[in-house]
Amino acid sequence: MALQDKIDQDIKLAMLAKDNARLRGLRAIKAAILLAKTEKGPAETLTQDTETRVLQKLAKQRKESAEIYQQQSRDDLYQIEMEELAVIESYLPKQRSREEIERAVKQIIAESGASSPKDMGKVMGLANQQLAGEADGKTIAEIAKALLAGN
Repeated sequence: MALQDKIDQDIKLAMLAKDNARLRGLRAIKAAILLAKTEKGPAETLTQDTETRVLQKLAKQRKESAEIYQQQSRDDLYQIEMEELAVIESYLPKQRSREEIERAVKQIIAESGASSPKDMGKVMGLANQQLAGEADGKTIAEIAKALLAGN
């Protein structure tokens, strides 16, 4: 089942259950998918990779907004962002733990022959390809930077 079909079905269920928090998150996902589709062209269908990137972008936006609201002591808005984030993350692939990301980056560094921070671009390219959808790019970059500086 395509993601858009699953979202449509889940929107109906959330409406019947009167689950407003879930409904907000699902509508945000649907809007982002429709926007991505129109950018590609009316006849185009989104690949699973594109759908994952759209969901990651939404999750990142919610995290950043929640962080700002928390700093400003706006707990009401913070709560809304966190509810939507939980819904969005439920449709993303399972995220790897920091230890799993570290092991994968170490393996990539060994396989690519990277030895210094100058090789960061090569490592990041391979890591982003291998860990696509399973890890945040910021976390991958932090780990890669630390490992390359330590070698």
